[in-house]
Amino acid sequence: MPPSSTRIAVLLLAASLPIALAQAPQTPPPDSSMGGISAGPAHAAEYDAQHRPITAGGFVKTGPIVFQDIAKEAGLTTWRHHAGTPEKKFILEAKGPGVALLDYDNDGWLDIYFVNGSTFDALDGKEPAPKSALFHNNHDGTFTNVAEKAGVTNDRWGYGVVVGDFDNDGWPDLYITNYGKNRLYRNNHNGTFTDVAETAKVTLGTWSTGATFGDYDGDGNLDIFVAGYIDFDLKNPPISGTKSVGYARCAFRGVQVMCGPRGLRGEKDHLFHNNGDGTFTDVSEKAGVSDPDRYYGLGVVFADVNNDGKPDLMVADDSSPNYLYINKGDGTFEDDSYISGFAVNEGGREVANMGLAVGDYQNNGHLSVVSTTFSDDYKVVFENDGTGTFSDVGYKSGIATPTIPFVGFADGFLDYDNDGWKDLFIANGHVYPEVDQHPEWGSSYAERHQLFHNLKTGKFAEVPAVEGTGLAVVSVGRGAAFGDIFNRGKIDIVVSNMDGVPVLLKNVNDDHNHWIELHLIGGVNPKTGKKSPKDAVGATVYLTAGGIRQRNDVLSGGSYLSSNDFRLHFGLADSTKVDSVEIHWPSGQVEKLTLPNIDDILTIEEGKGITASFKKDGK
Repeated sequence: MPPSSTRIAVLLLAASLPIALAQAPQTPPPDSSMGGISAGPAHAAEYDAQHRPITAGGFVKTGPIVFQDIAKEAGLTTWRHHAGTPEKKFILEAKGPGVALLDYDNDGWLDIYFVNGSTFDALDGKEPAPKSALFHNNHDGTFTNVAEKAGVTNDRWGYGVVVGDFDNDGWPDLYITNYGKNRLYRNNHNGTFTDVAETAKVTLGTWSTGATFGDYDGDGNLDIFVAGYIDFDLKNPPISGTKSVGYARCAFRGVQVMCGPRGLRGEKDHLFHNNGDGTFTDVSEKAGVSDPDRYYGLGVVFADVNNDGKPDLMVADDSSPNYLYINKGDGTFEDDSYISGFAVNEGGREVANMGLAVGDYQNNGHLSVVSTTFSDDYKVVFENDGTGTFSDVGYKSGIATPTIPFVGFADGFLDYDNDGWKDLFIANGHVYPEVDQHPEWGSSYAERHQLFHNLKTGKFAEVPAVEGTGLAVVSVGRGAAFGDIFNRGKIDIVVSNMDGVPVLLKNVNDDHNHWIELHLIGGVNPKTGKKSPKDAVGATVYLTAGGIRQRNDVLSGGSYLSSNDFRLHFGLADSTKVDSVEIHWPSGQVEKLTLPNIDDILTIEEGKGITASFKKDGK
């Protein structure tokens, strides 16, 4: 159903507000609680029985144990993220890092890439730069950091990472976003990568954050969209009370903090068209996605939200309105941000959007979205009616109230108990270290993460954090990636933390439900000759089992500056067979298949059917 005339009028009125703000001088307001970060009014502090802020407490003695943090046993804590100074004087030090799951060596097991930050001394050449990590999966529950050997240490101030096979050679490549020049690591098929960003013409050189691969024009080649955040000048950094910010005072609840993002000049976004010869062309303005208002872009993802077979584009903007660009099919996009209801929350207010979870959590065939936000604000659940029109059901869904005290970053839908219904995970962590010096705020710098169980009614219930388990881990969370890391048919989560070691949440939920996973490989549509990207990014699968019709999409990017397992996971509950599978390939071809078994990872090639089984072939 199209939006009502009343709703359109309200949205158009809301749309006029940021335009006026964009035309005004970009000067920080006197208090960032009113301008630097867009959030709701201060909420009353909430404490647990031990008088800990609820963000770092609220644990229970007994309850369902869903995750255990095994990062140390897995060998991941040998690496640590580092960004700037512990004081976080500048916003440059507080964003990132992302994390990606990918099978870089095509051995059938997910490896993990962690983006590292940097320091001001490293940028000046006064000390070695922190290095990113590529952890190879050893197939035995442990990982080995092979970043040096693989040539992917980055050695720049990194923020995000996204996976995509841009050259269609069957091997996953990596795009790394940085403050400064970005990198495009092409997979050499031998355990190493080569940075080809310069020759590919995708370096930029500004401050990039989220990125996503997607074939927006249907030519079979993956294009790249890159979000810009802030025009940050190292020689004239934004310091509260100085000329660089118009002598304004940057404060949160009366306490001086880092300045931004509001009041600082933003960066534009960029869309790079893949020319098919190893180079790209910046078509941002021609395509209508350049962000002339310079909003503060973070999480981004290509996804088909109106079910027309073409990937649309969503951009989560920090403390500014979100973008929803609808793919017109002619190489351009229509900005439907406001008319769709995606730009602002139900109160018509822009929020500090950070991460994007995209999925069909209602099993109605529509991709809905959850946007994470700052504390004192609820996390927004954008329910999709199937036409790309969204309604904010944050409170109705049960997500809003429990999330208000937390600063949310990464998020993702996952069926952690394999019951056929997607649940929701949110990685949390504050941006102001000063929060720990003010217990009256009822908040904390390091925060616990949150898991919400799907009640199958459009509502979620928070899963309690049992002491000593993965949900009771307290960290300064940022990026998170979701996937079947141990090839057991259970979705695990890896969280990358600010100035800390990673968290690896192994799924240990006590269920015995069945499952199936599909690894798709794109081919050619025999009727039209059109090609799908080799890694099938943009494909949609509808699977029916036990009377439930589920939808999953192969998406590159999303979450918060991160990239998930490309294999599509379906929980089957107690069903012992799959009734039907329908694959909508990016080429336009629609294939219907019969699956021979369950509790397996099957490889399906376009036009060829099932070509491999993990049970049978080991990959």
